[in-house]
Amino acid sequence: MTAFGKATFTAAALFLAVSGTAHAAGCIKGAVVGGVAGHYAGHHAVVGAVGGCIVGRHLAKKHAEEQAAQRQEPHAQYQ
Repeated sequence: MTAFGKATFTAAALFLAVSGTAHAAGCIKGAVVGGVAGHYAGHHAVVGAVGGCIVGRHLAKKHAEEQAAQRQEPHAQYQ
């Protein structure tokens, strides 16, 4: 396994252990994408994975809020 693979695996395992299942939405995908981007942008895979996790969680939360708002709209018409 290459150094990049080890760093990516370690970062993903760390995020899984720290974030738990309730807060992992978007973190894993963001960490993988950020790790790859960080690796190619100057061998900063771990920094990219951390940033990707943060951005991924933010986008997943925003998406969940938008879906919840859309589910509430049809009910608002009948009140």
